[in-house]
Amino acid sequence: MSSRALWPRAHDDHEPHEAGEEDCHAGPVALGRLPLRIGAIFILLVLTLVTALVPLMVSRKTRMNATARAAMFIFKYVGTGVIIATAWMHLLAPAIEQLGNECVGHVWPVIAGYPWALCIGLMTIMVMFLLEVVVSSMANDGDGDDGLGHAVTIAGSCDSNDVLALKKSVVDDEDEARIASPPRTAVEANNEKQHQQHHHQQQQGVRDGQTQGGFAGQLAATLMLEFGVVFHSVFIGLTLGTTADDKFNMLLVVLVFHQMLEGLGLGTRLAVTPWPKRKGWVPWVLALGFALSTPMGMAAAIGTKPPSQMATQTLINGIFDAISAGILMYTGLVELLAHELLFEPAMRRARLGRRLAAYGCVALGVFAMALLAKWA
Repeated sequence: MSSRALWPRAHDDHEPHEAGEEDCHAGPVALGRLPLRIGAIFILLVLTLVTALVPLMVSRKTRMNATARAAMFIFKYVGTGVIIATAWMHLLAPAIEQLGNECVGHVWPVIAGYPWALCIGLMTIMVMFLLEVVVSSMANDGDGDDGLGHAVTIAGSCDSNDVLALKKSVVDDEDEARIASPPRTAVEANNEKQHQQHHHQQQQGVRDGQTQGGFAGQLAATLMLEFGVVFHSVFIGLTLGTTADDKFNMLLVVLVFHQMLEGLGLGTRLAVTPWPKRKGWVPWVLALGFALSTPMGMAAAIGTKPPSQMATQTLINGIFDAISAGILMYTGLVELLAHELLFEPAMRRARLGRRLAAYGCVALGVFAMALLAKWA
C-alpha cells in the first residue's frame, strides 16, 4: 500500500501550497458511508476466515479421498506463490515507496538518501536464517555425535533406494560373518543381543531427534509466517478504514480477493505442518487470528482519528512492511519453494509432469497476487 493511500491529505488540492514541512501534515480524515465501512469489517472477517479454514478441513480427508489430495496439492503450491508475490509486490514495493517518501526524508533526515526498505528486508532475512539455525541446533541437542549418528544422518539424506541397499548389504555381511564364525557360548550370545538392543535404541533416538529438529524448524517458519502476514493485514485494515469514499468500493473488492488468497496460503501452511495431537487446536486459533487482523485494523481506523503527522505514520508503515517482506520472502523462497519443490523426498522421486504441475500452481499464485498489485 502506498503512503498516499494510507493517509489521505486534508488540504484542498486546488489551493496553492509549498513543498515542505506543512505539506507533510494530514488533518483528520472525514469518513462517510459508515454503514458500508462497518459492514466491510464483517465481510472481510467471514471470507478470510473461510478461506483460511478450508485447507484445514480438506486436509483431514486426504487419506481416503483422492479429490481432497488433489485439492491440497493445488492449495499448497498456489499458496506458496501467493506468499512469494505478497512479499515482493505488496510489501517490499510499498516499503520502498514509503521510506523513500519526501515527507519522511524531510522530517527524518537520517532516512533520506539510503535504501532503508531493502536494508531492513535484508536484515530480516538474516535474522530469520539465524533463528532457524538456533532452533534446529537446540532441537537436536543431546542426540550425540558418535559415528552411528553420522551414519544415520547420511543415510537419511540419501535416496530411499540407497538406504534399502545399504541395509541389505549390512544384513548380508552379518549373515556371512555368522555362518563363518564358530559356535558361540550362551554368554557371548547374550552380550550380542544386548549390543543389538543398544544399537537399535541409539538409532531410534537419532531418528526421534531428527524428527523433532525438522518439526521445530517447520513450526518456527510457520509462526514467523503468521507474524508477517498478521502485521501486514493490520495495516491493510488501517488503509481500508481511512480510504476516501470515492475509492472505497474498488479498494474493498480488491482487498477481499487479496486477503482470501493470503488466507488460502496461510491456511495451507497450517494444514501441512505436522502438529502434535495435543496441539491440534493451534492451527485453528492461528487461522482465526489472521482472519481477525484486518477487521481489527479497520475498526481501529474507523474508531480513532489518524495523527496529524503523516511522515511518522508513513515511516512506521514502511518499516513494518519491510520487516514483513523479509519474513515472507525467506519463508516463501527457502522454507516453501526450495524445500518442497527441490528437497522434499516425495517430490524428488516424482515424475517431471507432477513437478511441472506444482510449478504451474506456484506460478498461478504469483500471477494472481502480482495482478492485484495493480490496484492495491
